[in-house]
Amino acid sequence: MKLYSTNNPNHIVELEEAVFRGLPPDNGLYMPTAIPQMPKSFFENLGDFSIQEIAFEVCKELFKGYIAEVDIQKIVKAAVTFDAPLFELHENTYVLELFHGPTLAFKDFGARFMAQLMGYFLEKSSKEIHIIVATSGDTGGAVAAGFYKTKGVKVTILYPSGKVSDLQEKQLTTLGENITALEIDGTFDDCQKLVKTAFLDNDVTEKVNLSSANSINIARLIPQSFYYFNTIAQLKKAGNNLPTVFSVPSGNFGNICAGMIANKMGLPVERFVASVNANDTFVQFLKTDEFTPKPSVATLSNAMDVGNPSNFARIYELFGKNADNVRKSVSGYSYSDEATRKAVREIYSNYGYIMDPHGAVGYLGAKEYINENKLNANAVILHTAHPAKFIDTYDADLKAKITLPNALSDLIDKKKVSIKMKNSYEDFKSYLLK
Repeated sequence: MKLYSTNNPNHIVELEEAVFRGLPPDNGLYMPTAIPQMPKSFFENLGDFSIQEIAFEVCKELFKGYIAEVDIQKIVKAAVTFDAPLFELHENTYVLELFHGPTLAFKDFGARFMAQLMGYFLEKSSKEIHIIVATSGDTGGAVAAGFYKTKGVKVTILYPSGKVSDLQEKQLTTLGENITALEIDGTFDDCQKLVKTAFLDNDVTEKVNLSSANSINIARLIPQSFYYFNTIAQLKKAGNNLPTVFSVPSGNFGNICAGMIANKMGLPVERFVASVNANDTFVQFLKTDEFTPKPSVATLSNAMDVGNPSNFARIYELFGKNADNVRKSVSGYSYSDEATRKAVREIYSNYGYIMDPHGAVGYLGAKEYINENKLNANAVILHTAHPAKFIDTYDADLKAKITLPNALSDLIDKKKVSIKMKNSYEDFKSYLLK
């Protein structure tokens, strides 16, 4: 599998280099030189496949001639150990529950797969790597859990102080061992900028083998495509063959980009809806053709508080760097915290289902798109995290109805351990070189 930089199509590397480097030296993002089509037989039998079988078939096409099938089986078996079930909210409207992994967020799919893929490559070498990752919430916990005690891997997680939920913070600050948390005095965009700057700093990269576990790393996106295929598989198994609209709560736009890659591999998708909070850079792009990053603002759906979504470069690439082509496949809507709170209430009142703030934004996007276009189609809302992770955002009566899973309740009494740091690249560089 060969990949090129979105900033330079002539810069081509093998999968191993792309995974460990994370970012190309020109500050682009890695993209496959070719996206294979899944065979016709795969789609004919899709309704009979489990998510693990889907993962194997997708990886077999992507890694053909590069990773042996027996090794692909081992990677998938170790990484994909939980399901992504569909819950029918009401007729033809579904919730794709992506929080059944160990840290109760969709990031578990990417982090666990990436850890296994890196482990496969590390087995063949004696090198050690230092993963640096910025998080707006769930990525940090998933990466910490995915790489915990992994031989040859040190992990540093940068997160914005005071801008993640208490339980999210505990997930990334209580493990210790090879996991270190840096509490940055700034926003997620500041954290992401520190990470990207380090990758472009020769003083650092000559001395430290850096890699990233954000969705800027292609190894994070590949496994996130699995549950898009699996959604259609579940619908087919239930005899539902209507066209399908995916409404994706979006921040750094890795999740929706993974769905677009699945679509390019042949998965039939009627429409992608990018559902965002007040950080509406992408929605404005759809309206104006201008991608203008801006400082992020804090919202209830904190994992989506991204003013400069990195994966825009990949999305633009997938659609031939043409805004009209993007609009033919993607719609975008932005919602306030007030609208999000009302949606959480509406969903519970109408369907008895408690949705986290990110999922609620996805619900609003799905509802608006389907109503606007009067479609007879499935609307699938990606529910990206367990509501208990955001328990303090709910009114008292709803909060009382949420039971903390053991994976979260066990964290309450654990001591947070973080290194507080200014939003200063020199301080971060000093930490990396120390």
